[in-house]
Amino acid sequence: MNRMVFELQPHIIVNNRNGLEGDFSTPEQKVESDKSGHAWESCMTLNESWGYSSADDEWKAPRTVIKNLVNCAREGGNYLLNVGPKPDGSIPDPSVQILTEVGRWMEKNGKAVYDTERGSFGWGNYASYTRRGNTLYMHVYRWPGSTPAQEWLPFYQPGVVMAIGALTAKVKAARFLASGMPVKFEQNELGLRLVGLPEKAPDSPLTVIEIECESVPNFSHEAMRNTWPRHNVDIS
Repeated sequence: MNRMVFELQPHIIVNNRNGLEGDFSTPEQKVESDKSGHAWESCMTLNESWGYSSADDEWKAPRTVIKNLVNCAREGGNYLLNVGPKPDGSIPDPSVQILTEVGRWMEKNGKAVYDTERGSFGWGNYASYTRRGNTLYMHVYRWPGSTPAQEWLPFYQPGVVMAIGALTAKVKAARFLASGMPVKFEQNELGLRLVGLPEKAPDSPLTVIEIECESVPNFSHEAMRNTWPRHNVDIS
């Protein structure tokens, strides 16, 4: 079959499901970038079924869909999301509701997803990252809130703070992407601290903070450890 296809159309683009390496890879039901550097797209279902299944109500939450989309963009891939129409050709109501909420979020935050580039960052415990040029986008899916210590330690008042360790680029400005409101920050050789944040996330399901840097926003944990070595640990 492969021989026939390439004879008929020598410049055809194929994925890796034909027994060959292919021009791009297609991980299924997971976000997994191609280690060889090939183009890739992650294909997933909106519930647990390919096509329509009236008994399948295991729908992905809009937050999960957005996180998957962000993680694909972070690694330079595409998100191929399956929507199974009903027997009459209509789209199931849960699919419409989920994708409508994702669409509303994208209207305000699509800049942090479309045309972004791969970077030297990964995911964190409460955020994921994308970038375009010298701009870093921080997608916060677990808003920290205020610390319980404030209630019983009057001398310890950190407020709502988020940190990005090992960011080497100097930051020029930070703002909430959806509203454009500025975000205060502090930076030293160990990384960046976003301070004075509201107790509740200003956007839902994810809040995006746009961080403008003077150079490409690279992350270097080695540089941070060389600057601030761990006690009694040889890092050579």
